[in-house]
Amino acid sequence: MKSILNFSILLIIISLSLSSCKKEGPGGKSSVSGNVKHHQELIPNAIVYIKYGATEFPGGDVSLYDDKVTSDTNAHFEFKELQKGDYYLYGVGYDFTGSYTVTGGVGITLKRNKSSEIDIPVTE
Repeated sequence: MKSILNFSILLIIISLSLSSCKKEGPGGKSSVSGNVKHHQELIPNAIVYIKYGATEFPGGDVSLYDDKVTSDTNAHFEFKELQKGDYYLYGVGYDFTGSYTVTGGVGITLKRNKSSEIDIPVTE
């Protein structure tokens, strides 16, 4: 009987530790949103990529990123239902006032169950 009780306690401890160790990525209640901006001008329809577990620039190869969204006509983007942790946001858009592609990014750390807002500065 005592060994069954010890085994049950061990299983509970293991399951609690595994459930509390979720890594960055989908499945949480946090979110990040903002706008893509070039010299304070909004860049609509930009593609915003997200890299889980990073706050430093992972590079311009978009295949390295874990997900993406397209900003709306007001340059607003949002990633929902994320776990707490570190993320890198990388924006790629087109500035029609100067007719060139603009890119840039920013790292962010999300808190549990919190919404964060951050603009992505892009340059030519």
